[in-house]
Amino acid sequence: MKESLLDKFMSKKGLYTAFWFIAIFMVSALIYFTATLQKEVPPIPKDVKSESGEVLYTYDDVVEGKGYFQEFDLMDWGTMLGMGAYMGPDFSTDFFHHRAEYLYDYYAQQKYHKSAKSLTDIERGAVKELVKRDFHKQTKLLEEGVTYTNASAAAYKKNVQHLTDMLVNGDHERAFPGGVILPEEAKKIAAFVDWSQLVASSIRPGTEGKIGEERTWSNNWPKEPLVDQDLLYNNHIVSLWEFLFLWTLTIVVIFLSYEYLFKKKPGEKLEPALKITSLFKSQKKLLKYIPIVSLLFVVQLFLGAYLAHLYADPTQDFVFSQSLLPFNVIRSMHTQLAILWVAVGWLVGGLLIAPWVANKDHKFPWLVDVLWVALLVVAVGSMIGLYMGATGQMREVWFWLGNEGRELLNLGRIWDIGLVLGLVFWFLLIITLIRKSATNNPLVGTIIWSAFAIATLYIAGMMPIHKVMPNFTVDDYYRWWVIHLWVELTFELFAAGVIAYFTVSLGLISQKVAERTMFFELFLIMMSGTLGVGHHYFWQGLDEYWIAIGGIFSSLEPLPLALMIVEAWKNQREQKAEGRTNPFGTPFMWIAGSAVLNWIGAGFFGMVINTPTISYYSHGTYLIMPHGHVALLGAFGYISIAFLYMTSRANAMANGWVWNDKWSKIGFWLLTIGVLIYTIPTLIIGLQQTKVSAEMGYYYTRTREAIELLKGWMWFRILPDSMMILGGVVVFLDLFKKTFMGKKALTA
Repeated sequence: MKESLLDKFMSKKGLYTAFWFIAIFMVSALIYFTATLQKEVPPIPKDVKSESGEVLYTYDDVVEGKGYFQEFDLMDWGTMLGMGAYMGPDFSTDFFHHRAEYLYDYYAQQKYHKSAKSLTDIERGAVKELVKRDFHKQTKLLEEGVTYTNASAAAYKKNVQHLTDMLVNGDHERAFPGGVILPEEAKKIAAFVDWSQLVASSIRPGTEGKIGEERTWSNNWPKEPLVDQDLLYNNHIVSLWEFLFLWTLTIVVIFLSYEYLFKKKPGEKLEPALKITSLFKSQKKLLKYIPIVSLLFVVQLFLGAYLAHLYADPTQDFVFSQSLLPFNVIRSMHTQLAILWVAVGWLVGGLLIAPWVANKDHKFPWLVDVLWVALLVVAVGSMIGLYMGATGQMREVWFWLGNEGRELLNLGRIWDIGLVLGLVFWFLLIITLIRKSATNNPLVGTIIWSAFAIATLYIAGMMPIHKVMPNFTVDDYYRWWVIHLWVELTFELFAAGVIAYFTVSLGLISQKVAERTMFFELFLIMMSGTLGVGHHYFWQGLDEYWIAIGGIFSSLEPLPLALMIVEAWKNQREQKAEGRTNPFGTPFMWIAGSAVLNWIGAGFFGMVINTPTISYYSHGTYLIMPHGHVALLGAFGYISIAFLYMTSRANAMANGWVWNDKWSKIGFWLLTIGVLIYTIPTLIIGLQQTKVSAEMGYYYTRTREAIELLKGWMWFRILPDSMMILGGVVVFLDLFKKTFMGKKALTA
């Protein structure tokens, strides 16, 4: 019978070819857009002056202010153009809104000799047109310079006073103790913030006066009723197409998965589960990694609970004084610890698998110890740097040793370099051992080469390597290269390889099914995950086409993995029905949980916020939290924990120790149920903030009053946070006991 075109595409060879075709196409497109980046980013003006000739600030002031903004890690307290943490204000919107309020009073006095509050509706309409003219006609963001009206110049000076007072003396209503930033530093930060306000409020050249197309550099974000700034119609059209594409393609993916991927040929058998009677020397050295990784996870959970209490009541200390443990410092440590323990757990997995694949050990097993010491130095040194840098104790060397102040990429440059060297060293350890085996095993090859991509892609967030990137939009463009292309591209590629490899190795799915499913998954990841980075570029200063690009390429990639886990689960049930027990039930439980939470966190909660219409109003709100926490913990953290349990289980089998799944299951369900319950209060609060943004404007969304009515939901987080902390502690103690306190099994 002649093969159809679809049969050829869904074969292993066809999917492999499709993956490389789509990978080359997508990467080429991303390189093209990157090459044209400078043509579309908002410029930093040579100077900003009033119409009377007074210079308010210069290019150098903006760049220096950006440096101070990063040094004191203000992006882990508030947000810049909606990106950062949600305790403090959105600095861009604050300056925008306060400038508009000042101009209302200014023009009300000039035209009607009374305050803005005293205007009639008709008078207020006339004043609004004057304010809009000031913003959109009389103020233009150009490289050669910006000229403010005298009214806007006076508004800027008021904004500088407001920000200086807040940064120097603190904002105790929003958990910012103050006492670190100097007045002269705050004034430079004000110049940087005002530039971002110009990005949000100034009309992009080339769109002026075009009905339905006129927009600011930030594509009309944020919503600001005072100047009639709101969402454009194109956002709704893109959102509609996104839902239509996803609805259709989801049906296609399900059909292809069950029609081609999971079909078993007559006589096709599962691979036997791994049988382990001994460990290689390098594998034994991995045991010391287990308590370190699981302990870092527990510490991260406790820091998250501390932050949750400050979110609920920012005016009160929780156990420790806020002057000792400021919100922004602890948040940066919380996010960086997540990256560290997940990454190191994955390193453990690679080092565990490699000797089995190669059927031999490393020539120098002690290099595994060297890597362990290096990673400990980076972990401890970077945490000290994060604290000392943001609290002003490293003013001369903050960039190199302190807190780099770019949300999620906070490590000082020395620690950045150390982490990359550690990842490259790990890659070399693996590839030199299995270079021949990997060519014959696409599952292992995917794991290793995606790990190499993880290591090298991190370098994109380190440009320029020796100084602060001057333009925030360009800087954020590459920051999202690391965050998005890590989490939704290279991390997903790694996860696909790991899940496929382990489901085969654990005897739960056939090699052929795993390979076909993995290549199909890789195809979808490259298709949706590469240019999908554009959904982070809507509002930070890039052109409107990113709304369409980022909106259409979205959250399909977790679906085939979840389907593969369903198939593996069916096989596991068949094994149990036949009376066969799988010795690797615990690692598989974490891998299965990873696939399911990946679909929930990256897929379901990703779609909650990804469409341009919703993203416009929810950008910089709590609605982002369910997506971020479930996706990171479930999709990647669970794989790290699975590697730890796989290492511990292999050690127990090699030593003939008793193995009991009871406590590992308790830890798993505490964490899983806890993180799912966590989404309830954050979703409710986020929806309320989004409603306020749509009805009143984004400025009010970020005020404490907007969420004060939902304070009960803030405190509700005690339940899921306690469950996750307890689950993390159970996992740590369970792994420690299983790894170092095992007991010999009785033999007949």
